[in-house]
Amino acid sequence: MAEAKKINPLVKTALELGPVILFFVGFTMMKDQTYTIAGTEYSGFLVMTAALIVMIAITSAIFWALTGTLSRMQLLTLVLVVVMGGISIWLKDERFIKMKPTLVYVAFGTILGFGLWRGQSYLSLVMDQALPLKPEGWMILTRRLTLFLFVLAAANEAVWRLMSTEAWVNLETFGTPVAMFAFFMAQARVIDRYSIDEDKPGA
Repeated sequence: MAEAKKINPLVKTALELGPVILFFVGFTMMKDQTYTIAGTEYSGFLVMTAALIVMIAITSAIFWALTGTLSRMQLLTLVLVVVMGGISIWLKDERFIKMKPTLVYVAFGTILGFGLWRGQSYLSLVMDQALPLKPEGWMILTRRLTLFLFVLAAANEAVWRLMSTEAWVNLETFGTPVAMFAFFMAQARVIDRYSIDEDKPGA
């Protein structure tokens, strides 16, 4: 299997965050509006959900063209956005697209948890080249990330079930990325303690 091509980190970030930011901007402008399309009324949220499906599909295609591959996270996100977003639009029910993050977090949390149960860190399989750590470091980081993913799933469920659509959009646009950043920053001591210095002989 050919190795994935590397792309500029800024381009990668733009492809990953662009659809989410555009969804937020569009929702902010259209949230109080209702649109009639082909004789059927849709809320601004559902119109932007349709736009999100298109944007995710386009950015995934661009990412594939640039790197020659898509990660499991990218594939799962694409599939769930298309399926859950499509169901939301078809049934005119916002709940399905709001469940998408929960499914992503639970899926990857379960995969990582299964690896831990087998005494392995599946996280190291996808991040080892970018972040060389000793095996015990990977196990610690994987246990913490597994727990964190289930916390994110619970938070997503609580917000979309108990709060407004606007609150949920804010969570997805700002809350979750900030929480992710804070989580990995909080792992700095583990990463520093168990990192492998590849410049040292025998490392």
